Amino acid sequence: MLKKIGVVGGGNIGGVLIQEITRRKLAREVALMDILPPDFAAGKCLDISEGTPIIGVDITLTGGKDYDVLAGADLIINTAGVPRKKRPDGTIPTREELLKTNLAITSKVAAGIMENAPEAIVISIANPLDAIVYTLHKKMNPSKNRLFGMAGVLDSARYRLFVARAAGVSVDNVEALVLGGHGDTMVPVRSCCRIAGMSVEKFIAADELEKIETRTRKAGAEVVGMLGTGSAFVSPAWAALEMAGAVAYDRKKVMPVCARLEGEYGVDGLFVGVPGVLGAGGLEKVIEVDLTASEKEALDRSVEAVRSTCAEVDAMLG
Repeated sequence: MLKKIGVVGGGNIGGVLIQEITRRKLAREVALMDILPPDFAAGKCLDISEGTPIIGVDITLTGGKDYDVLAGADLIINTAGVPRKKRPDGTIPTREELLKTNLAITSKVAAGIMENAPEAIVISIANPLDAIVYTLHKKMNPSKNRLFGMAGVLDSARYRLFVARAAGVSVDNVEALVLGGHGDTMVPVRSCCRIAGMSVEKFIAADELEKIETRTRKAGAEVVGMLGTGSAFVSPAWAALEMAGAVAYDRKKVMPVCARLEGEYGVDGLFVGVPGVLGAGGLEKVIEVDLTASEKEALDRSVEAVRSTCAEVDAMLG
């Protein structure tokens, strides 16, 4: 258990996070920061606090509109950003407009963290994931182990679910790994996919696996399309909680992490989804996977997509 976990952004994902951090007893104190008036963050925290006697949890929750509520946090989870949705006039912001808006928000988040919890480990969920984590690094320049993004845990969970359903087995039997950027170029690694220790190809035909891997890449958009408004929020929150739990209880757990690479996989200076060991020290190790030739080519393409996005970030930030 950590002393204090802070959450930036109290929307759908942030709401699930503070509820589950409390229920799972990941920290003695939970802080929520959200700019919404009048006392949105404080109200959410009070609601959960009033339920803690029911679930038998002695944890303090504090909410506020200013970043000082994060003071002293050991771990901070960033969810701040705006989704791409229709304006009142029916137009939709371009990708560049959305990126520009969220980069401005992220710059404020970085400043708030640096002022109030400069030594905190930071997990970022906000989208566009690769660009936001890259921006946080540019603004904060933390050590490699203290800043990483959540994407691969969720993408790999989706891959596992689709494989389990196709094979007719429990999700507990499926081990899967998705690497690369968080978008259409992500790489479900078939050679790492196992069902009860056996190759996935023993259970599912190659053409069906291709369909599953395509669905995995587009899974986020599938949820958005079905909801009609907003995007997935429970599964991303649970994925971040899996990462936070590994840090809080020093589990030394291997999971895919959007990490800053320093030569691994032939990449330097970009945040890319790769397997890593998470423990009390944050990202304690990056693991290089033995990929097939086609998987390596796919990962290279995904890295180039991330590189292009980061070039946009550099141009916008100046």
